[in-house]
Amino acid sequence: MSMITATAWVPRGFAAPFPSKYEFDEDEFERISQLAKLQLDDAKEDLEEAQKENKQKRKSAEKNAAEAKDAEEVDDDLKEYDLEHYDDDEADEGEGDTMAMFGNMKNLVYHQNNEEDPYISLPGQDEDDEEREELQILATDNLVLAGRIEDEVAHLEVYVYEDEADNLYIHHDIMLPAIPLAVEWLDLPVGKAGAGQDSRGSFVAIGTMEPDIELWDLDVVDSMYPNAILGQGAENTQSEKPKKKKKKSKKANDEYHVDAVLSLAANRHHRNLLASSSADKTIKLWDLNTQKCAKSYSYHTDKVCSVAWHPKETTILLSGSYDRTIVAADMRAPEADMPRWGVESDVETVRWDPHDANFFYVSTEKGVVHYHDVRTAPKDLSKSKPVWRLQAHDESVSSFDINPVIPGYLVTGSTDKQVKLWNVQSSGPSMVVSRDLGVGKVFSTNFGPDQEVGFRLAVAGSKGAVQVWDTSTNAAVRSAFASKVPAARGDGKERLVGLNESDTDSDSEEGEDDEAADLEHGEKGWESMEE
Repeated sequence: MSMITATAWVPRGFAAPFPSKYEFDEDEFERISQLAKLQLDDAKEDLEEAQKENKQKRKSAEKNAAEAKDAEEVDDDLKEYDLEHYDDDEADEGEGDTMAMFGNMKNLVYHQNNEEDPYISLPGQDEDDEEREELQILATDNLVLAGRIEDEVAHLEVYVYEDEADNLYIHHDIMLPAIPLAVEWLDLPVGKAGAGQDSRGSFVAIGTMEPDIELWDLDVVDSMYPNAILGQGAENTQSEKPKKKKKKSKKANDEYHVDAVLSLAANRHHRNLLASSSADKTIKLWDLNTQKCAKSYSYHTDKVCSVAWHPKETTILLSGSYDRTIVAADMRAPEADMPRWGVESDVETVRWDPHDANFFYVSTEKGVVHYHDVRTAPKDLSKSKPVWRLQAHDESVSSFDINPVIPGYLVTGSTDKQVKLWNVQSSGPSMVVSRDLGVGKVFSTNFGPDQEVGFRLAVAGSKGAVQVWDTSTNAAVRSAFASKVPAARGDGKERLVGLNESDTDSDSEEGEDDEAADLEHGEKGWESMEE
């Protein structure tokens, strides 16, 4: 089994041109010892308990029977191969035969350290330079981060996307403790010696099925342990003498999560703030400078699956939950004053409109997308009234994104394996294109963060493939958005870039008919809620 559960882009200009190789020195050993002691103590306790239990259950009769059987097998071997007299000939004939296998020792040539062995070459400067060039990331490259689970092994893959060459390849990967559920890029160096408050870096926060949040430096290759851990797992690093870890409690508290971390949101204005939401029904606000929870919120009554910071009002956090409500909370205000909206089923994802921050989008388990005005919160949840409501898919809208560069450009991805592009106008949304990109059930859809890659769309899902779709090469997309952006690159051929690069020219003949059908269907795919 292989699937990709979450993806994220890294803007250009943040990745180090030449990422450094991981160095295991004394300081790193001490840091890892503290981080790993927690897991080591747990493993020892589990092993001792298991051994004790097995010892009690083991019956003496079974043990005696096993020993008798082993003895019988040894006796049979002695008789069959005459092992009792194995050394007799050697004692009579001397060591000559014994050393026969080393008879060519005199013909071996010994090369001293200062001599060159034609069969052994130590790595030299040329190899170091070649490896350095292989790790190089250009200023025109983007990174794409993908959380993967494969055969019960979880890791984060760091891809390099070369836009000009239409090339996507894995640069390095990071081992994770559990299935990744949320991936969020950070520009603040966390847990890095010598980093000041104004320092810039390229880090990633990862939420998994475990309650702890791990933070990794993307500019270091082959790291063994994260730079920092947010949660109970970091408690043993707060003092010089790590304390023995307490048994994990499932009871929600104000200090750390106790269940899976479902969503992460970095505050781009207050760079030291990271919001997280969890299956423990809480939202937590982390101070990355102290690596501790600054505030915990419990205004939802079920799993909180998605959080997003307001693009302008820097203290307002949007959250969606399986309790079928959305809350736009000012982190400084009492929980009782927080405006709420209700929807028809479990919330999947929430997003602010980056082009008009008075509005936000919500996707649900029943395939519906809602577009709400934050200024018109209802007093009664049952009377929540969106600006418009779109039945985007027949199954859950597991992921969607709003293009940060092109106004009104919306993408939705669903467990029905379809990716759909929408043109959102003042009158409502209309579908532009619908495609099955071969990633299986779609779990993640993300537009490129920079103007140069504004039309690029990263898509991933249950088949374990990451695809980058250059949507500007689609005729219907160019027709819908040509007036909103500079002339898009395109020769009429659709480009879909993955690990195994594929060109969708084979769809070009039927593409025009598909696009016409998409446009016709899209006009009927939404219903206005204004009247």
